[in-house]
Amino acid sequence: MSQPTASVPGSVAEVRAVLGRAGATPGPVEVAAALRGLGALVSEGTVRDTVAALRRESSGAGPLEPLLAMRGVTDVLVNGYRQVFVDRGAGLEPVEGVFADEEEVRRLAVRLAAAVGRRLDEGSPFVDARLPDGTRVHAVLGVLTDVGTCLSLRVPARKALTLDDWVAGGGLHPRAAELLNGMVQRRVAFLVSGGTGSGKTTLLASLLGLVDPGHRIVIVEDSRELAPPHPHVLRLEARPANADGAGAVPLVALVRQALRMRPDRLVVGEVRGAELSDLLTALNTGHEGGCGTLHANSAADVPARLEALGVLGGLPRAALHAQAAAALDVLVHITRLPDGTRWVRELHVLTWDEASGLCRPVPAWRFTRDGAPVAGPGAVRLEELLR
Repeated sequence: MSQPTASVPGSVAEVRAVLGRAGATPGPVEVAAALRGLGALVSEGTVRDTVAALRRESSGAGPLEPLLAMRGVTDVLVNGYRQVFVDRGAGLEPVEGVFADEEEVRRLAVRLAAAVGRRLDEGSPFVDARLPDGTRVHAVLGVLTDVGTCLSLRVPARKALTLDDWVAGGGLHPRAAELLNGMVQRRVAFLVSGGTGSGKTTLLASLLGLVDPGHRIVIVEDSRELAPPHPHVLRLEARPANADGAGAVPLVALVRQALRMRPDRLVVGEVRGAELSDLLTALNTGHEGGCGTLHANSAADVPARLEALGVLGGLPRAALHAQAAAALDVLVHITRLPDGTRWVRELHVLTWDEASGLCRPVPAWRFTRDGAPVAGPGAVRLEELLR
C-alpha cells in the first residue's frame, strides 16, 4: 500500500531550516520567500504543497495522520523510516513513502512525546504515553534499535461496540453473548484474558456498557483506553515519573483511591502488577461485579499469571490462590484468529481445589466459529452464578 504524498520540489528540510533561522511561521508568504532564497521554482502549487508538508510535520501525528484516520485502522507501526505498517483488522500491511529519512521519524517521536510533557532523548530513549485524542504511542529512539527510531501507535476505538455488534461482526457466538450479558447483570466478578491486540479492552468496554445506568463505574488504567458507553463513568489514569524521577502515581495507589470513591463497579483496565493484591482485596470486601483484563495465553494459564503478579504485590502463593478463588468467578478468554478477527473462545469458572489448596479454572463453555458451543464441567456452576 502506498501512502499518497505531495510532490514538493526542493528540500522541505531546507525550507524548514530557513524558516527556523528567521523565526517565521510556515505560511504561504514565508514559504514562498524561503523557496526564492533557495533558488527553487516558486509557483502556487509548489508553495501550497510545501506549506502542507511543513504543517503536516508540525501538527497531530505528522505524516502518520492520514494512516491513523483510515477506516478500520487499529495500529500504526514504524520500524525506522524505511518500514511503516498499518493494521486494519486483517494483519499488518506495509505502507510505502511515508518518511524521507531517519531524522524525520525522530523529530516526530520527540514532538509527540513533548506534546504530552514527556522527555525523549539519549538520556531517556523510550516513552509510553497517550496523546490528547486518546491514541496510545510508544517510541524508542534509534540508539536502542538497529533500524532507527521506532513508533507504535494504538488507535482508540472510534465506536463503542455492543454485544450485538460483536455477534454480527463474527467475533462472538450468540450463546456467548447471552452468558456474558447475564454475568454483567448478576454482578459476577470476571477477568478478560488474551494476548496483545486480541480485543480484551474493546470487549470489556462492550460489557461495561451493559451495566445498570444507575451504577457508578470507577476505572483505573495505566494508560486511558476504556471508554464504555455508560452515563456514570469515572476514569483514573496512572502517571509516570517526570524527568527528575518524581511525581509518579502507580496503579496500586489509584486502586486504593478508587475504593474511597464509592464505586458500584471497580474496573482495572489491565492488571499487570502489585495492584492485583488491592483488586482482590476489594472484590473480597463487598465490591461485587469488579472486572479487568489480563495478558494470558489461555484461561487455563491465568492462575500462573496471577501467581507471578501476586509476587509483585507481596502475596504468597497460598494467599494469592485463596484470595483469587474467593474474589473471581469467571475467566473470559479472547483470541485473535489468523484472519485478524477477534473471537471469544472460552469461558471458565474459577473454583477452589481442597486437595491442592489452589484455585483452578474449570472449562464451562468453548466456542468455535463453525460448530455448536461445547459445554464443559464448569457449565453447571456458571448457570448457578447466573440464576
